[in-house]
Amino acid sequence: MTTAKRDTYTPESLLAVAVQVFNERGYDGTSMEHLSKAAGISKSSIYHHVAGKEELLRRAVSRALDGLFAILDEEQAREGRAVDRLEHVTRRMVGVLTSELPYVTLLLRVRGNTETERWAMDRRRDFDHRVADLLKAAIAEGDLREDVEARLATRLLFGMINSLVEWFRPDARGADGAEIADAVVQLAFRGLRIED
Repeated sequence: MTTAKRDTYTPESLLAVAVQVFNERGYDGTSMEHLSKAAGISKSSIYHHVAGKEELLRRAVSRALDGLFAILDEEQAREGRAVDRLEHVTRRMVGVLTSELPYVTLLLRVRGNTETERWAMDRRRDFDHRVADLLKAAIAEGDLREDVEARLATRLLFGMINSLVEWFRPDARGADGAEIADAVVQLAFRGLRIED
């Protein structure tokens, strides 16, 4: 029976289980025993593939962060007016969040208690600053209102997007990721754009 379990086990399926357990119990509240029970494999099988739960955390938050940073490398995020690039980044952030929901949820819940969590928070801050710079550039180019402080506008934009982890469920009936991205862009940029 152990062989059959091991045959169906993959590092990717273990990562998915770990993310689910981390999100349910919290990273600090999760033991290797919890992970082995949830995965249906022995602790030694887990250690055969990863050094421990912190490696699983790093892999999980890396998946979310890599998805977010990849957006900034897309042509639409690098070329054109800053406001158009910002809208593209906003739309794509919603896409990454909805497609990688468990991983982004975990990223948003790290608190800095471990080296991996501090690393993830630093990378997330770097991403946030790069998006904030785009917003500032759009204000400087005269496309967004300057009477709303850029830092506040950035926090509100991230707050709207990040709140999706609290209520969006891909398997529930309702708006899909593209519809949500459209709504976020409409709500955020109608209020921020300078009216002609």
